[in-house]
Amino acid sequence: MAKFNKKSKLIQLIHVGKTQLGLDDELYREILESCTGKISSKQLSIPQLEAVLDRMKQLGFVVDSKPKSEVKNLANDPQSKLIRHLWLQLHEAGQVRNSSEKALAKFVENKVDVSALQFLSSKHADMIITHLRQWCKRCGIERLEPIE
Repeated sequence: MAKFNKKSKLIQLIHVGKTQLGLDDELYREILESCTGKISSKQLSIPQLEAVLDRMKQLGFVVDSKPKSEVKNLANDPQSKLIRHLWLQLHEAGQVRNSSEKALAKFVENKVDVSALQFLSSKHADMIITHLRQWCKRCGIERLEPIE
């Protein structure tokens, strides 16, 4: 019974993360698939659920309930989430050494002279997304369809 309880708690936490990150269903299922090869949290084992939860934490999901003033202020728009997702895919493929938000901000600054994702215009965000998608494609990373 404890195993079932842990699995259901992890699924619940992942769904809280989906909401907190503002993920639409397509991006949520893409994250599940990129982490586990499956598109439903109910199909996942406990280690797979933990892997999805870790990915969501990398995307900015904060599990504990810290006061809002203590939570890191990450860009939360769909373009920024996609940029972060592509960056983490490149890190997992060994193409990016440092997966941190700081390293991503430095990459963005080098490309478009903007210091952080939250300050990107839509035009600059599109340029970064295009660059990261092309980089992923060169490395053979799949699942790069546009996310609406």
